[in-house]
Amino acid sequence: MKTLKIFLLSLSSIAFGQNIQSVQLFNPQTNDETPVITMGEQLVLSFDDLTNGSTIYRYTLKHYDRNWQDDNLFFTEIATGTMNALLDQFEYSFNTLQSYTHYKLTFPNDKIRPKISGNFEIIVYKDSADKPLFKKRFSISESGVNLALNITRVSDARKPNINQRVEVQATSKGGDISSNVNSMSLNVVQNNNPNMVVYNQKPSSTMGNQLLFQQMNLTFPGNNEFYYFDNKNIRMPADMVRATEIIDNVHQTYLHSVWAYPLDYQYQPDVNGAWYFRRNDMGIERNADREADYAVVHFSLDSEPMDKELYVLGGFNDFKPSKESLMTYDQEKKKYVAKIFLKQGFYNYILATKEAGGSVDFGEINGNFWQTENLYQAFLYYRPFGRNYDGLIGYGEFRTPVK
Repeated sequence: MKTLKIFLLSLSSIAFGQNIQSVQLFNPQTNDETPVITMGEQLVLSFDDLTNGSTIYRYTLKHYDRNWQDDNLFFTEIATGTMNALLDQFEYSFNTLQSYTHYKLTFPNDKIRPKISGNFEIIVYKDSADKPLFKKRFSISESGVNLALNITRVSDARKPNINQRVEVQATSKGGDISSNVNSMSLNVVQNNNPNMVVYNQKPSSTMGNQLLFQQMNLTFPGNNEFYYFDNKNIRMPADMVRATEIIDNVHQTYLHSVWAYPLDYQYQPDVNGAWYFRRNDMGIERNADREADYAVVHFSLDSEPMDKELYVLGGFNDFKPSKESLMTYDQEKKKYVAKIFLKQGFYNYILATKEAGGSVDFGEINGNFWQTENLYQAFLYYRPFGRNYDGLIGYGEFRTPVK
């Protein structure tokens, strides 16, 4: 029996209304923002309901093809158990200004257990899955192929200092895989960011039990190390927090204005866009699930006005530009500012620009450098003859410095 691995791709979290906050799908075994677990292990889904009620929610799963398009599979084809399982484990917040109910789901479990590999969504809802509270994407990977990634500097005379190239070597654990090569393709993602993906790469060469992906178009702008802040002690300024106060019984966290348009790369440890909820009161670590409070976090950037939109993005909002993450210009202070309501903890974020009708640019404000340490994730999909879905035969990642 094949061993399955479940990989979280923190890509899609859609909250309808402002009551559902702090959605997170996490690996408790590895404390990893991009969890990969064996079928014997589990993921933890959690979120807060700011109505502070005791609603019992439901959840279900949906399967997608290799490009996250609906493949129209029935639930019975993708999982065992009930199609609409109860999500009824919750606890109330304690010792916080913002009251909320914290929900937690550990899965797969006896209620719903996936039985095939590929791309999935977990959908959480109250009355109907057609009206979800939110969705989270994850993928199930078989252990049939090892994927080894190598990241190098791109030798480009026009842009010699900004791009990184990804090479992937897929090695079968069970012999020759070249017979299925026509059904295989590779997707590569940078930092769990759905805006930074190269899709549908075919092997550039095959060698028995190995496939090589060495295309020149497997390149990404290096970007820069993420900005960060830490307000685990919500009443004291520290770690990029300039000041704190309470207004109308709501915590306010004011961040230092960040640097922009750097000319040179400077190493700054980060967690590749991830975020972690924490509360620490004078050295005493609290249970962040129910004791972490909420704050209006004030972001700012010293800058002249620009003719494009500017957003605060990170894993905490799935790198998704929205009105909640849009910065506005304060003419008096000569700054771009944004206010986002967030659960306290440690956050990575980036400032991204977007022209009208254009794509998101993650390097204009922060800078692009080939030396940047990024997380790269490779997904090898296949659909052998007779199968009606795209399976994920292998997953690999790379998060060490570029040589």
